[in-house]
Amino acid sequence: MLEPSHNDELPPIPGKRYFTIGEVSDLCAVKPHVLRYWEQEFPQLNPIKRRGNRRYYQRQDVLMIRQIRALLYEQGFTIGGARLRLTSDEAKDDSTQYKQLIRQMIAELEDVLLVLRK
Repeated sequence: MLEPSHNDELPPIPGKRYFTIGEVSDLCAVKPHVLRYWEQEFPQLNPIKRRGNRRYYQRQDVLMIRQIRALLYEQGFTIGGARLRLTSDEAKDDSTQYKQLIRQMIAELEDVLLVLRK
């Protein structure tokens, strides 16, 4: 995600469930038209759309936007490069979660085996 040093320049994210595009624009220092463009370019960014096609972003969307902003504006990635980076990061996170789940299942199965042997 973001480096701790980047969090100082952006305001903290309030404890709300949904944010309008204007609020997200202020929280991430990105104009609304840029957010709408990024929705087309990054499949991970998919806010809820309600009446009148209004966008409502959740906390994970705001974090994703901050991560995209850091990749593009601070680290100098192109949009394609940032898209690839986010995709590879998600794949790494998924594999780590699967490994943890497998370890947990193995431990539980070993416990069951001990019970059965008694």
